[in-house]
Amino acid sequence: MADQENGAAAQETPQVRMHIMTQFVRDLSFENVLAQRGTGGEVQPDVQVAVNLDAKKRSTEHQYEVATKLNITSRNKESKETLFVLEMDYVGVFHVENVPEDQLHPFLLIECPRMIFPFIRRIVSDMTRDGGFPPLNLENIDFVQLYRNEIARRQAEAGTQTADV
Repeated sequence: MADQENGAAAQETPQVRMHIMTQFVRDLSFENVLAQRGTGGEVQPDVQVAVNLDAKKRSTEHQYEVATKLNITSRNKESKETLFVLEMDYVGVFHVENVPEDQLHPFLLIECPRMIFPFIRRIVSDMTRDGGFPPLNLENIDFVQLYRNEIARRQAEAGTQTADV
């Protein structure tokens, strides 16, 4: 009888379905500041990576667009001169079903960017290499922590706004 109850419970909980419909570069900019200045020599790069995520529902049922926006700046550690700036807006279109409404937002901003991150990493590596620098292999991004930080920032901002009123 316990097996029948477990089987019935398993049938009641639909399995999450998600797959990537398409992915593409929406916008890409690589500015080789070092080459524009005409300077060279030995440099010690200090690379800063900023990541922004955005998700929105598309008009087709169960489809969502998730954008990962990177802003990467490399500066010389000693002189603080900018070596290069790379900006990219990379989008994945996902078909997502059976995710509870209260879990959809974190799912879209954690799991979806995690799925397309290897493609983003390859593009960044290729762009920096093609720009005359050693290939920049991005470290893994902790999308869970990024999501938590953004929620905390929004809550703090909401608290500040209500305190000002």
